[in-house]
Amino acid sequence: MAMFGREFCYAVEAAYVTPVLLSVGLPRSLYSMVWLLSPVLGFLLQLVVGSASDHCHATWGRRRPYILTLAVMMLLGMGFYLNGDAIVSALIADPRRRLIWTITITMLGVVLFDFAADFIDGPIKAYLFDVCSHQDKERGLFYHALFTGFGGALGYLLGAIDWAHLKLGRVLGTEFQVMFFFSASVLILCFIIHLCSIPEAPLRDVTKDIPPQQAPQNPPLSSDRMYEYGSIEKVKNDSVNPELVMLGEKTKNPAAQTQRAMTMKSLLRALVSMPSHHRCLCISHLIGWTAFLCNMLFFTDFMGQIVYHGDPYSAHNSTEFLIYERGVEVGCWGLCLNSLFSSLYSYFQKALVSYTGLKGLYFMGYLLFGLGTGLMGLFRNVYSTLALCASFGVMSSTLSTIPFNLIAEYHREEQEQQKQQAQEGGPACSGRGEGLDCATLTCMVQLAQILVGGGLGFLVNMAGSVVVVVITASAVALIGCCFVALFVRCVD
Repeated sequence: MAMFGREFCYAVEAAYVTPVLLSVGLPRSLYSMVWLLSPVLGFLLQLVVGSASDHCHATWGRRRPYILTLAVMMLLGMGFYLNGDAIVSALIADPRRRLIWTITITMLGVVLFDFAADFIDGPIKAYLFDVCSHQDKERGLFYHALFTGFGGALGYLLGAIDWAHLKLGRVLGTEFQVMFFFSASVLILCFIIHLCSIPEAPLRDVTKDIPPQQAPQNPPLSSDRMYEYGSIEKVKNDSVNPELVMLGEKTKNPAAQTQRAMTMKSLLRALVSMPSHHRCLCISHLIGWTAFLCNMLFFTDFMGQIVYHGDPYSAHNSTEFLIYERGVEVGCWGLCLNSLFSSLYSYFQKALVSYTGLKGLYFMGYLLFGLGTGLMGLFRNVYSTLALCASFGVMSSTLSTIPFNLIAEYHREEQEQQKQQAQEGGPACSGRGEGLDCATLTCMVQLAQILVGGGLGFLVNMAGSVVVVVITASAVALIGCCFVALFVRCVD
């Protein structure tokens, strides 16, 4: 439910942030720079927040303090970027000062919301792993993906409705106020349900609760039960949760624990020393996310300006601006179709992989997205554009699943090689952790946002048309398609 609320609000942001920024007067050459600030902060602080949540000793859990804090930041960010114009207009009368403050408040809200929405995904997944037994983790991840797609579809559907001509839109003022009302209500409700669900036990030092005379009675576990965490029983049938072993070793071997801690230095070292097939997978993931974000973050603006020929810089009561708003609403229907098709394609992936393999699915996802966005730029028709939005869903599902499945398969092969070397009496080599490689893939998403935020506004300004957005997305996706075919290693 927390993921549902997050994705619902994230869909509203993806659909409406660019139109909101343009409607308050942000120059065309600067509007993509707003997407640059949050990933820069995220790339620098993501590992710090993750490490801090691992060692949080709050009485109501170590993940929920961060989840709740980030949810409040999301709510504040939505309030600023959807209501910035109304807030500043009520406080400042001078038109010039009002314009400057409106742009500032709106940009602050976008950065705050984007930062919190990107960060909250990590603590939510960590909470899922903490409170679920091993048998329930796979089911939990399935519901995670299901509610993510469902929340995104409803969020885009909310933006597709013409609220200005409905009674609720007239009561609340503008469609942006309607967006905030529904988004805030869904977010608050979902996080209340989350906070009332499976409780977290606080991370605590259990040695304080063990009488001294009882310590020697369980020597195999006494050294590994220094810390206890979770809402389910961690130690059963003389088996110890690996997380407890790691935390227990903190008191036994601080140097080894320091080596395990993921820091910016260890991440950069991993980027340099990773095997070539891991590095190629990261590069292809970076190319894919760059193409996907080029299109997704500016798709509704493309619909409003290119397909419907509206003008976001016109007066808000002009025909050109109303046409632009209609294009944004229809663009939301396209993004809703993207979310629904992504869920549908994910369902069929398991059947397709037996015929094409993981690399074949990877190649097909990039190819269909590249062709779809290219045709969208050539044939600027409403119905063909909406139909081609299905290719967005293929790409979204591909980026969310295939790279991580490949990482798991690479690690499975490495573990088999290590076992074979150990049986043959060869030297034991230390394997790479899956968590580190998954974190590296996640950082490629942040880096892609930095590239899109830093470069796409310049390209739009040089070309003088938003059509360069879909052309760039298509070109980058087709380059990624060739890279996957030539450099990403196939797994049997």
